Amino acid sequence: MSAELEDAFVYDRLIEAVAMRRDRDAFARLFEHFAPRLKAWLMKSGATAVAAEDFAQDAMLTVWRKADLYDPRKARAATWIFTIARNRRLDMLRRDARALPTPEIELAAHEVMRPDDILTIVDDARRVRDALSQLKPDQVEVLRLAFFLENPHSEIAQHLNLPLGTVKSRIRNAMIKLRTILEPSEEASK
Repeated sequence: MSAELEDAFVYDRLIEAVAMRRDRDAFARLFEHFAPRLKAWLMKSGATAVAAEDFAQDAMLTVWRKADLYDPRKARAATWIFTIARNRRLDMLRRDARALPTPEIELAAHEVMRPDDILTIVDDARRVRDALSQLKPDQVEVLRLAFFLENPHSEIAQHLNLPLGTVKSRIRNAMIKLRTILEPSEEASK
């Protein structure tokens, strides 16, 4: 086995260590190896040094966050990491190409929340927490991933190793049950 191929397997194992144990040393080795290469590659593709460094850091942060999605059977570590960097750069270029909305300027100060509004918000939060505790753990997990972490359904399916339809069904069933728990019954409102 060539030294280059051995290195590729080392980086695969480092990503797996980050995914399984959130291994900071493994991530530091990945960052030390890939960040300068990403920066150079991005500069060759037209990014400024500062932008390339930002893109490289953003890509490596994505590696840290999404290491559990890495599959060494589909691609080597370098391919996966460079694909992340390319996609992040394309996302930023698309975002920058869109016209920025003109902000509306409000001359009046914002209203200060009244104590009864604050109490209502606190009460609503408690009711939602209580309702969530009545759901099955798999339903709570898909709701957490979908609504609190704002993951797309396809990422949730991949993360939980479930079919997309199952994820959507769990979300729908959980929302129906939450609605049943949270909405006052007709008898109670009479």
